[in-house]
Amino acid sequence: MGLTKSEIFTEEQNKLALVAKAFGHPARIAILQHLFKLKSCVCGDLVNEIGLAQPTISQHLKELKTLSIIKGNIEGTSVCYCIDQDEWQKIKGLFMQFFEQDSLNQGECC
Repeated sequence: MGLTKSEIFTEEQNKLALVAKAFGHPARIAILQHLFKLKSCVCGDLVNEIGLAQPTISQHLKELKTLSIIKGNIEGTSVCYCIDQDEWQKIKGLFMQFFEQDSLNQGECC
C-alpha cells in the first residue's frame, strides 16, 4: 500500500478499507449476491449470470478470493466458488462495529 502509509492505521482500519474497496465494484457485489442466493458452490455459470467476459469474472473472483471472502475448490477442469462463511462473519462483525459507532455518541454536533 505504498503511498497510503497503511502502517499508521490499525489492522481493523486497513481491513475495512480493503473490503470496502472490494465492495466498490458492482460486478463483485453481483457475484457475492449470486453466491449467497445459490447457497452452494458455483462452477461456471457466473459468466452467463453476470454477463461479463470470463477473464473479467476471473479477475473479480481473484480479488474476492485474495480477501478470503470467497473460497474455491478445483473440480475437474474448473474451480467452484462459494462464500467463506467464517470470513464473512468476521467482515460482518467489523462493519457492524464500524456502523454502530454513532450509537456511542448521541450528543449535539456543530
